[in-house]
Amino acid sequence: MRPKTRYLFIAACTGMFLFGVTMVSLGSILPDVIAKYNLTEIAVGTLTSLLPAGILAGSVIFGPITDRYGYKYLLIISTLLIIAALEGLAFTQNYFLLRIYIILIGFAGGMLNGATNALVNDISSEERSANISLLGVFYGVGALGMPALLGLFSGKITSNMIMAVLGFIMLIPVVYFLFISFPKPKVIQKYPLKESLRMLRDPVLIMMGLFLFFQSGLEGVTTNWTTTYFQSMDMERKDAALFALSGYMLSLTIARIFLGWFLRKFSSRFIQYISICVSGIGILILMFSKEYALSAVGLFMMGAGFASGFPVLLGYVGEVYQKLSGTAFSFVLVIALIGNISLNYSMGLIFNYFGIRYMSSLLLFCLVMLIVVFLIVMRNMKHKTDTGTVK
Repeated sequence: MRPKTRYLFIAACTGMFLFGVTMVSLGSILPDVIAKYNLTEIAVGTLTSLLPAGILAGSVIFGPITDRYGYKYLLIISTLLIIAALEGLAFTQNYFLLRIYIILIGFAGGMLNGATNALVNDISSEERSANISLLGVFYGVGALGMPALLGLFSGKITSNMIMAVLGFIMLIPVVYFLFISFPKPKVIQKYPLKESLRMLRDPVLIMMGLFLFFQSGLEGVTTNWTTTYFQSMDMERKDAALFALSGYMLSLTIARIFLGWFLRKFSSRFIQYISICVSGIGILILMFSKEYALSAVGLFMMGAGFASGFPVLLGYVGEVYQKLSGTAFSFVLVIALIGNISLNYSMGLIFNYFGIRYMSSLLLFCLVMLIVVFLIVMRNMKHKTDTGTVK
């Protein structure tokens, strides 16, 4: 990479790291929140839907903003919002404010997630999926850090204090964003609304979004419900459940490190098929295992299998829709977050009426739908152009 491109890639990776912290924050502290506010299963399902709802709102607006105004100030504002919300989440005693802070963290995280992926797409003339996969490593590092810290310092430092310190540390990236140059906006004058609406009716783009609907649902349910699932296995130690979640995030991170190389050597289609098989085996292990160690192995395999979904599909989106890449990324990520919200809420209903043990059944259903949609996308992606049409 050229020096300027390298600085931009570092900025994108930093933003993705922050997004990883925000995405797993609720899942890491969920058992404590349930106990503190004495929440019912339905209330828990609603609460876990607030984070992706905020991310959904951020995902709606980031694309047109980056296409029209660029990346710099969106990254800065998003990070400052996350800092404010983390501090509020750490110190609030009010359940209403707790929900507001969760939505705010999600909103800023949604803008960060979309903007960083679109930025890497814009600075990558080739090997988009590989570079987006490397970007995803930093999501894993951020997401891995939160449950690992909580598990490591469990009983020594409160989770609220850890979140408060993380909030202050996040001021460092803000300074970095201020001092580097970002790509110029793609749209210099009026935003081309008609062209963007025409692009959003493209059935191939819609199917790409539907793939990410189930992919995001798989990742969201696993991240938010794993600690509760493992605590139901007659385990007295909360840190054991947190370390299981850390193992999942570790496997996701390691897999994306290797994906950065594999996607340069093998076709993304082949990689995705292998990944689906690995995640399927992991879900089946989780479904039938009654022991902590074997279930943790299944969870580790799921993380490795889930790793390729977003990089592969976002790489396709960036290839096909280069003129308004931010808007295209925004569209598919909105569909992805709708999947995260609806499937997390569905898990809350399943928890209430059938029990947490049926989490694996929901994951298996999502994986089957993922296979079907991916086959449809591949069948329709024979010829691609930078205008977003498929012949």
